[in-house]
Amino acid sequence: MSRIGKKPINLPQNINITIIENNVQIQGPKGELSYKIPKLIQIKQDTKNNKLFLYKTEDNKEAQKLHGLCRTLINNMIIGVSQGFEKKLQIQGVGYRSQLDGDNLLLNVGYSHTVIVKPPKNIILEVENNTSITIKGIQKEQVGEIAAQIRRIRPPEPYKGKGIRYLNETINLKVGKSGK
Repeated sequence: MSRIGKKPINLPQNINITIIENNVQIQGPKGELSYKIPKLIQIKQDTKNNKLFLYKTEDNKEAQKLHGLCRTLINNMIIGVSQGFEKKLQIQGVGYRSQLDGDNLLLNVGYSHTVIVKPPKNIILEVENNTSITIKGIQKEQVGEIAAQIRRIRPPEPYKGKGIRYLNETINLKVGKSGK
């Protein structure tokens, strides 16, 4: 029994959903996404109340796993095409900077060379104050993956906290060597 899968998905007014067999296409002001639903899951749209419902076609363990997953993925798609997703990164360290060159992100984070990050076509990168990076897009998974890739270039080190971190991420700093 998936508690998440049982919840109906509320549809905003500015979203168009077309369900053809096992394919769901969602169109909104930010873009368009599609998803192929597994055969163990069935989707029904209640146009009167603007809600989507997902049902299991079989009652086995595999269908239970997919029930909540499909509901969450479709809900994230609806949020993505209506509002969008964003992640913010912060750069800390003396001389660490970032800047945009067209669509590419240029990072100076303590290496002997400038690191260039080329985002996919659905991702928008913004830089504020040379130390804040905002990643925006309509696919939650893709936004999170790009943010993780940028953070992986120079993760925060545990002694001074220098590096690229998520906004409001806390780093547990270690105590350095103590002199005698």
